[in-house]
Amino acid sequence: MRISNLFPGERVTVPAGFRALVYRNGGVERILTAGRHRVLGSPTFAFVDMRDRVLTTSPQEITTAEAVTMRVTLALRIRVVDPVAYVEVAKDPDAGLYLAAQIALRDEIVGLTVAELLSRGNVIDMAPVRVAVESVATAVGVEVIGTVLKDIIVPSEIRSAAMELMTAKTRGAAKLEEARAETAALRALANAGKMLDASPALAQLRMIQAAPYGSKIVLAIGADADES
Repeated sequence: MRISNLFPGERVTVPAGFRALVYRNGGVERILTAGRHRVLGSPTFAFVDMRDRVLTTSPQEITTAEAVTMRVTLALRIRVVDPVAYVEVAKDPDAGLYLAAQIALRDEIVGLTVAELLSRGNVIDMAPVRVAVESVATAVGVEVIGTVLKDIIVPSEIRSAAMELMTAKTRGAAKLEEARAETAALRALANAGKMLDASPALAQLRMIQAAPYGSKIVLAIGADADES
């Protein structure tokens, strides 16, 4: 919003996406749309930006159920639909929206655990927050297009603990997989041993296969073989 005065006989240019409120004798005389206008006398103008915009709250500290302080930010997509109300109802209408959004967000997620807040970061119900903001927005001539939980800022200690937990789980899974592979290998060796015990000929064949290339192999047949 911008206030300016016009000298007699001058033309006023309203930029695209704006409205100009023409004030004379303390009241709104006309609302000018985008373009160039000729206005008689010396009125006062209030230029109002009607375009969609984003209002982002600064990081707000919220205490979880474990007494851990998290910081969250909220983004509002808004646009002015009633320029007169936007100029006249509140001195700083955006500040009112900002405060309503922060209070509603805190009431919605306070008391959640850290795990709940992190897991529900993308699915937290923002409808109550939007309703609370819209109750203020309507009074100041603003339409709320959308509300988004923008950021969840986790303390460094929690991030470190989460990384250590993830590392421990990964190492545990690797050790478990290694133990499973070892068990499978031992089971296969035991089964192979049983097969060799049950079939001496198969054992001799396996020994021949395992002999290095170029080895001299002597096979004893009959009783001498049994004695040896």
